[in-house]
Amino acid sequence: MASAPKPRSGGRSNSLRDSHDSDKMEATGLWDALEWTIEPVSRSVPGAVSHLNLDCLLEAEQVQVEGHGVVLINTDEAGTLIVTNFRLLFLSEGTRKVIPLGTIPLATIEKFNKIVVKNQSTPRQSDKTPSRRLLQVIGKDMRIIVFGFRPKTRQRRTVFDALVTCTKPASLWDLYAFVSGPSKYSNTNPKVRLLNEYFRLLGKGSCASMDMIEDGSFTLSNNFWRISSVNSSYSLCQTYPFALIVPKSITDEEVIQASSFRARCRLPVVTWCHPRTGAVLARSSQPLVGIMMNMRSNTDEKLVAALCSELTGGKRRKLYIADARPRKNALANGAMGGGSESSSNYFQSEIVFFGIDNIHAMRDSFARLRDYLDTHGTASSDGMSSFLRHGGWTWGGGNLSSMSASVSTLGDSGWLIHVQSVLAGSAWIAAHVDLESASVLVHCSDGWDRTTQLVSLAILLLDPYYRTLNGFQALVEKDWLAFGHPFADRVGMPAITGSTNIPSELPRQSSTGSFQSSPNRQTTGSFSSQAPTSHAQTSNNYSPIFLQWVDCVSQLMRMYPFAFEFSSVFLVDLLDCVLSSRFGNFFCNSEMERQHWGVPEACGCMWAYLADLRSSDGTSHVHYNYFYDPLKHNGPLLPPAAALAPTLWPQFHLRWACPSEAQAGELEAQFRKMDVKFSELQKAKEVAEKKAKEITTLMETLSADVRHEKQVSSSAMKLVKRANKESEAMKRAIQSLGCKVHFSSSGDCTVDIESSVIEAPQKLLCSSSKRQSDGSLQNDDKSDLSVSITVMADDVDSSNPIARVCETLCPLRMRDGGCRWPDAGCAQLGSQFVGLKANFEAFDHLSIYDSYFQPK
Repeated sequence: MASAPKPRSGGRSNSLRDSHDSDKMEATGLWDALEWTIEPVSRSVPGAVSHLNLDCLLEAEQVQVEGHGVVLINTDEAGTLIVTNFRLLFLSEGTRKVIPLGTIPLATIEKFNKIVVKNQSTPRQSDKTPSRRLLQVIGKDMRIIVFGFRPKTRQRRTVFDALVTCTKPASLWDLYAFVSGPSKYSNTNPKVRLLNEYFRLLGKGSCASMDMIEDGSFTLSNNFWRISSVNSSYSLCQTYPFALIVPKSITDEEVIQASSFRARCRLPVVTWCHPRTGAVLARSSQPLVGIMMNMRSNTDEKLVAALCSELTGGKRRKLYIADARPRKNALANGAMGGGSESSSNYFQSEIVFFGIDNIHAMRDSFARLRDYLDTHGTASSDGMSSFLRHGGWTWGGGNLSSMSASVSTLGDSGWLIHVQSVLAGSAWIAAHVDLESASVLVHCSDGWDRTTQLVSLAILLLDPYYRTLNGFQALVEKDWLAFGHPFADRVGMPAITGSTNIPSELPRQSSTGSFQSSPNRQTTGSFSSQAPTSHAQTSNNYSPIFLQWVDCVSQLMRMYPFAFEFSSVFLVDLLDCVLSSRFGNFFCNSEMERQHWGVPEACGCMWAYLADLRSSDGTSHVHYNYFYDPLKHNGPLLPPAAALAPTLWPQFHLRWACPSEAQAGELEAQFRKMDVKFSELQKAKEVAEKKAKEITTLMETLSADVRHEKQVSSSAMKLVKRANKESEAMKRAIQSLGCKVHFSSSGDCTVDIESSVIEAPQKLLCSSSKRQSDGSLQNDDKSDLSVSITVMADDVDSSNPIARVCETLCPLRMRDGGCRWPDAGCAQLGSQFVGLKANFEAFDHLSIYDSYFQPK
C-alpha cells in the first residue's frame, strides 16, 4: 500500500474548514483522509488471499475481505479494514500495526449496522455533497466503534456482507475454534477435573481418571456426603453435571423422586462444604409449588433437611433458603407452576429474598452503561461529542450543570446497583455459613443465572483456595460450566442446531434513543439508520450474566488487594477469551451438549492458553497479583455492608472509551514496573557479586603465590649467601694447599699447584657435576658452581705431589686413614688417596669443623 500523499486542495476538505464554529468538535482531518487515500477499493470475495503481508494472523485465520482507505472515526486513524474468519482487523495506514480499538473478534460483536450522515450545506458547498457512509459495530466488551468509508465506492457493502456471513455461521462447527482445532492448547476431559474438585471437597486424596468415570468407581463418600452417579447419562437432569454430591443418607431413588419437584429437574445438590463446621452451600431451581403454593414433595423436603447435618453437641443446624429473585417475581412465577418454598414445610428454615433482577434487566442496564461511556469518553464513536477530546472546552465558563447531568446518567444505567445487589447477597450467604455454621440453599427460577452468581461468589469469599489461579479455574468449571449456565444463549453464540443468537443489524438500543443518544452530542447533520433487514434477529436470552459476575470479582479485588493470586488483567483476558469464542470451553448450554458433540476434543482449551501465557514470564507475568499474600487472608472474607459500594472497573469498563484513564493510577502496574526494574538490578548485583568473588579469589591466589615466591626468594638468598661463604672458605682451604684458584664467568676454574717437584703447573678443570648411582659423575650446567680437583692415582705416578699434599695437609683426614667429609666423594683405594671433589650443592649436608670456615 502506497504511502499517504499530501491532502489535495479544494473539494470537501476546504468546505469542512469553512464550516460554522459549532463544528469545532468534528475531527477535521477525518474526511480529508478519505479524500486523499488513493488505494483501490478491495472487491475481494470470501476466501480471497490478502496481498498484504499479515504477520498478525493467527493459526488457520484467513482473510475474507479487505478494504483500504477506511477511517476509524473514534481516533481519526486511517488504515486497512480486514474481515477474517475470526475477527474484524484494523491496521494503521502508516505503521501497518494492529489498532486494538478497531480490532474485534466476530463473536464479540453484538450487532452492527450501516449509518448514513447527511452533511449540512453551506454557501460555499455544493448541494450535491455526498453523504458520509459509516459502519457502526457494537461489541459485547463495552466498545462502540464506527468506521468511515470513501464515498462512491462499494467498500462498506462488501465489508457489511462479509460480516453478515461470518458472524452468522450456519452451525457451531463453522466457528474459528473448530477450524483452528486444539493445536498446542489441547484440552483434558473436564469431567476428570470436576471429579478432582469433588474429591478435594470431600477430603479424599484420590486422583480421578477416565477409567473411574467409565467403570463408575468415582462414587466416593465421607461421613456426611457422597458422590452419586445417578446422572451419569444425563437422564435425571440434562443441565446438571454427570456426578452430583448429595447427602449420604439420601438414596439414588429418592434423588430421582425429588428431582421431579424442581424446575427443569434441577434438584438441591451440594456445591461446597465447610471443612471445619460441616455447613454446606447447596443450589437448585425453584420448587413447583403452583399458584396456590400448596404443592409439596416429601422427598424434596427430606433432601433439603438432610443438608443440615447436626452440630457438635446434638444441636440442629439452621437452614436458610435464599431466593435470588424479588418476592413479587417469585409469586408471579407461581402462575406458571413455579414459586418459592414455605418455611413451614421445611424444618427449622428461613426464606430470604435478595431482590436481584432478571437477565433482561441486566441486558438493558449493560447497554445503557455502554452508551454512557461511549458518549462521555475520550474516544467517542461519533468523533464529535467527546467532551475531553479537544481540550475540554465544553466545560468552560464555570457551568458544571452539564457535567453533573452526565455523571448522574451513569447512575441511571443501574449497572452498579445490580452489581451491589449480587455482592450484598453473596456476602450475606458467606457470613451466615461462616459465623452461624448454617447451611444455605440458593435458587432463582431455573437455578443457572442468579443462583450461579451468588453461589460462586459466596464460595470465593469463604474458601481462599478459590482465590488462587488453579482454584478460580476449578470454581468456574464447577459452578458455571458443569452446572449448566447457558453460555450459548447468554453470550450469543450459535447453537448446535445451527440457529444463531447474534443479531446482525439492529438499531442501536439505548435508554435515550438512537445513535444520537444524548442532547450533548453535537452534530453537523442528521443521522438516518437503515431499517432492519429480514435476517435481523433479536435474542431474548442474551445477557451479560458472566461478565457481571467477573465485575463483582473485580470489586472484591479492589476491597482486598492482598487476597487474590490473580490480577485484574487476568480477569480481562478471561472475559476476552469467553466473548471471542476462540476456545471451546464455553460453547453450548450444558456439559451434556459439550460432551455429546465432542467439543473438548475438537477445540483448544482456554485454560491451557492462559497457562501458556504465564509460563513464559513465571510469577512476573501480568496475570499474577504482586500484592498477593496468602497468609494475610487465609480464611473467609466477610466484607461489611458499608464496603460493598461498587465503582466502575477501569481496566474493563474504561479501556476503550477512556484508555488513558483505565491505566492512570493503577498501582499494580506501577509496582510491576518497579519490580521488573528491581529484578534487573538484582540480577546485575548478583553478576557483580559473582565477579567480585572471582576477583577476590584470584587475588588471594596471587597473594599466596607472591608470598610463596618471597619465601623461595628468601631461601635462595640465604643459600646464595651461604654458598658464597662456603666458596670463600673452600678457596682459602685450597689456597692453603699451595694452589691458586682462578674462577671464570663461564663457571670453569683453573687450579695452579706450585711445587718445586712439578716441572709445569697442573691445571685442573672445575665444572658442575652430579654423582650417578654407579659412582660416575655427570655434568649439569644448570647446577650451582662446584669445584672438582682430580689427581693421578698411585699406579700412575706414586710420587705425585698432589697425593702427598692431600695426605699430609687435608684437614679432613683422620689419623686412622679415614675422612671426616661424608659426602666429599673421595675414594680410598688401598692406602692411597685417589681424589677429592667439592660440590657446593651438598654443603647443606656437610659436617665440617666450624673453626675451619671461620673468616680470616
